[in-house]
Amino acid sequence: HLLLFLLFVGPFNCFASYSRATELFYSLNEGLPAGVLIGSLARDLRLPTAGSQHPASLQPPLSFTLASHGLGGQYVQLDNRSGELHTSAVEIDREALCVESSGATIFGESAAVSSSSPSPESCLLLLDVLVLPQEYFRLVKVKIAIRDVNDNAPRFPVPHIRLSVPENAPVNTRLAIEHPALDPDMGTNGVQTYRLRDNYGVFTLDVEENENGERTPYLIVMGALDRETQDEYVTVIVAEDGGTPPLVGSATLTIGISDVNDNCPQFNDSQLNITLFGNSSLGTHVSTVHAVDMDLGSNAQITYSYSQKVPQPSRDLFHLNESTGAITLSAKVDGDTPRLHRLIILGNGPGCIPAVITVLVTIIKVMMRPPEVVPRFIANEVEGVVYLKELEPINTPVAFFTIKDPDEKYKVNCYLDGDGPFRLSPYKPYNNEYLLETTKPLDFETQQQYEISVVAWNSEGFHVKKVVKVQVLDDNDNSPVFSEQLIELSIEENNVPNAFLTKLHATDADSGERGQVSYFLGPDAPSYFALDKNTGVLTVSTQLDREEKEKYRYTVKAVDSGFPPRESIATVTITVLDKNDNSPRFINKDFSFFVPENFPGFGEIGVISVTDADAGQNGWVALSVLNGSDIFVIDTGKGVLRAKVSLDREQQSSYVLWIEAVDGGDPALSSTAKITILLLDINDNPPLVLFPQSNMSYLLVLPSTLPGSPITEVYAVDKDTGMNAVIAYSIIGRRGPRPESFRIDPKTGNITLEESLMQNDYGLYRLLVKVSDHGYPEPLHSTVMVNLFVNDTVSNESYIESLLRKEPDISVEEKQPQISIEPAHKKMESESCMPTLVALSIISLGSIALVTGMGIYICLRKGKKHHRADENLEVQIPLSGRINLHMLEKKPMEISNI
Repeated sequence: HLLLFLLFVGPFNCFASYSRATELFYSLNEGLPAGVLIGSLARDLRLPTAGSQHPASLQPPLSFTLASHGLGGQYVQLDNRSGELHTSAVEIDREALCVESSGATIFGESAAVSSSSPSPESCLLLLDVLVLPQEYFRLVKVKIAIRDVNDNAPRFPVPHIRLSVPENAPVNTRLAIEHPALDPDMGTNGVQTYRLRDNYGVFTLDVEENENGERTPYLIVMGALDRETQDEYVTVIVAEDGGTPPLVGSATLTIGISDVNDNCPQFNDSQLNITLFGNSSLGTHVSTVHAVDMDLGSNAQITYSYSQKVPQPSRDLFHLNESTGAITLSAKVDGDTPRLHRLIILGNGPGCIPAVITVLVTIIKVMMRPPEVVPRFIANEVEGVVYLKELEPINTPVAFFTIKDPDEKYKVNCYLDGDGPFRLSPYKPYNNEYLLETTKPLDFETQQQYEISVVAWNSEGFHVKKVVKVQVLDDNDNSPVFSEQLIELSIEENNVPNAFLTKLHATDADSGERGQVSYFLGPDAPSYFALDKNTGVLTVSTQLDREEKEKYRYTVKAVDSGFPPRESIATVTITVLDKNDNSPRFINKDFSFFVPENFPGFGEIGVISVTDADAGQNGWVALSVLNGSDIFVIDTGKGVLRAKVSLDREQQSSYVLWIEAVDGGDPALSSTAKITILLLDINDNPPLVLFPQSNMSYLLVLPSTLPGSPITEVYAVDKDTGMNAVIAYSIIGRRGPRPESFRIDPKTGNITLEESLMQNDYGLYRLLVKVSDHGYPEPLHSTVMVNLFVNDTVSNESYIESLLRKEPDISVEEKQPQISIEPAHKKMESESCMPTLVALSIISLGSIALVTGMGIYICLRKGKKHHRADENLEVQIPLSGRINLHMLEKKPMEISNI
C-alpha cells in the first residue's frame, strides 16, 4: 500500500517527504527483559497526539509502522498508535550482534550512518519507521546503541599454558605469554589486569597495550634461576576485567627452566689405588673412573682421556674406554714391566676445564702359577648358574671339580666355602677329583638362591676360588592357604542386590603360575552368592530376609594354577542381621470375648496373642488400649486384657476396643486389632411389676361379668435377657368369698373370671400374685397384691380402703407356675401327638403283615400247594406295605406344616 501511495502523489510530494526525514538516537543496555521502554517517537518528534490542545475533530489518528521487519525488528516492539518503542521477548546480546571489535557495527534496515553517529565502539540497531497519515508523513531513522554490560568473564583459549625460560636468564627478562585471555565485553568490561597466584618470589607479570587496545601479559624474571635446583614452576595465571563486580578467568601456567651448560664434570675422588697381580690375563678389569655433570643432554656428556703426562708404555699397558671410563689390562705383564704406573685421567665436558683423577696401579710379581679348578657340571648349568629343582632327593650330584697344579710341584687341597645344603668330597678312586652334591632337599620357599665357592690352595699358601651359583627351581608343593579357615560375616537384611560381603584372601608360597590363586564356591553354597574367580570378592545377588533364613554356612575353595592343581577349603558363615521390617501381627484381626456380667475388677477377660517376626528389640511388642482405657487395661508382657471395674450388662451389653501393638524398632512399626467384649447375662435382677402400681389399688368387678372375661392384668418386666428375662405369673395366695373364681394366665398375666358370680360372691377379693423369672441357677421373683371388689357399685370407698389397710390373712401356696418358654411348642406337641401314634401303629401292623407273608410264602414254595392263594397273599402284603410307607412319608410333612 505504501508503494502505491508513493506512485500516486507525484514528484513534489516525494521531495517533500524526503525533506521531512528525521533521525532519532536511543541507547540501552544489553540483556534487558521484554517490555522495557526504549523511547516514544511521537513525543520525541513533537507530533500532536490525542491529548494535545488541537480540536479532536482536526486531529487524524497517527500511525507508526516499521518499514521492514529485518534483523533489528525482532528485538523491538513498536506501538502503532502511541509510537512507543519497547524491547521484545528476544534478548539483545551485544557480543552476539557485534562480532567486529572496531568501528560501528550496524544491524537493521539500512547501513547509512549520519553525521551524528555515536562513538566508533558502538553497536547499533537501525530501524526505519513510517509515520502516517499524509499530513504527518515522514521517514524516521531510529538508531539504538547497545551499551555493553559486564556479562562475560575473561577466558583463556587453552587451559594449560607452557613457557620456557633459560636458567641463565638475567633479572628483568620479559617473555610474552602467547595465549592472553579473551573477553567479549568492551572497554573497561574487557580484560584489564593479570596476576600470578604464586610467583615463587622470582616471577611477576606486566601488561602491555598495543595501538588497537589489546593487552598482552608478559612474564618478568625477578630473581636468579637454577635448573639444577628447580627445573619447573607450576602456578595459575588469573585474568581480571574492569567490571563491577569484576569477573576473572584462570589457566595453569607451567614455567619450564631450560638447561644451559653452567656445570662441569667432577670426580668424587682425586686418586684411586689399585693392585694388580703380575700373572693377570689380558682383558682383566683394573678399575673404572666416573665423573658427574649436573647439566642435561649434550651439556652433560663426558668423555675420558689420558693426560699428556701419562707415558706411552703405561698407555699401551692399560686401555681407557672414552665413554665408560673403564681401565683394562691390554698387554702382558713381563719382567721388564714397571711395577708402578701413575695414570692421570681427564673428565672432559663441552666448554669446561677437564676434571682430573689419578689412578695408581701397583703390579705384584708372581713367582708361581696358581692352582687350577676345572668344573664339570652334572646338573643343568647356564652361564655359571646351576638350576636344581626343589624336593630333589638327598645326595643329588651337582658337579665334578678337578683340582690341578700347573707346575706339578706343589700339593693342592680344596674345600667348600659358603652356606647351604651342599657337600664337597673326594671322589674315589681318582686323585684330585671332587664331587659336589646336596645334603638335604632344597626348598624354594625357604631360599631360592645359593652362592658357594670351591677354594683350592697349594702348599705355598696360594688360593684360587671358583664361585658356583645355585638357583632353586620352584615346584607346586604348596597348597593355597586362607588367612582364616572360618570366615564369619554379617549383613543387614533387605540389602541392595550384588552387595559386597568380603574379599577372600589366600596365599600360595609357590612362584609363578603355581602361586596364582583362583577362588570358587563350594557345592553347598546357595546360587544367589557369587565369588569372583580372580579377585576373591564375595557378593550376594539378591536381598536376604532374616525372617526367611538367619544363617548361611557353606565352603569356598582356593585353587592354584599348578599341575596338578592344589586346593584348600575354608568355611564361610553369614549372619543376617535383623532390620525392623515386620509389623507386629495379631493372631486374629478381630477378637471376641464372652464375659459374665459382674465379673470382678482386674479379672482376666482374655489373652491377646500377637507376634513379631523380627528379632531382639525389633521384635519386642508393647500393647496398649487406644479407646476405653479408663475401663480396660492390658498387660503388655502377657497380653492379658482386664477390666478395672466390675461390668454390668444392664448398663452396657458390649464393648468394642482397639488394641495397638508397637514394636521396639526405630522407627517403630505398629498394627491394630479390634476387640469385642460381649457381657453374658446373669440373673441379678428380679422382675419389676409395673402394674398394678400399688398393693392398695383395687378394681370394681360387676356381678354380671361373664365367665372367661378378662378382669385385669399383672404386667412386669425383667432387665435381664434370655431365660433370665422369661416371666411366669402365678397366684400363690387367695382371699375372698369364693377366691377360686379368678385365675391368672401364667404367661401374659391376664386375670380372668372362671365362674359366674352369685349373690353370695359379693365382696373384696385379694389375690397374691407371684412374678418369677426363669433364671439360672436360681430364679428371682417379686409379689404384688391384686384387689378385686365384686359389687354393682362402689358406694363407700372409705370402707373398701379400710379393708385394704388390714393385713390380709392369706396362706401362701408353694405351687410353681406352669409356663412354657415357647408357647407354640405345647400346642404343636398336642396337635402332632395323634398323627405320630397313628403312624407308628400302621408301621407296626405293616411290619407284622410283611413278616407273616414272607413266612407263608416260604412254606408254600416248599409244599408246591395253594399256588393261587399264595399269589393273593403276595399281592396283599405289598399293598399293606405301601399304605404304611405312605403314612410314614406323610408324618414328617404334618410335623413340618405344624
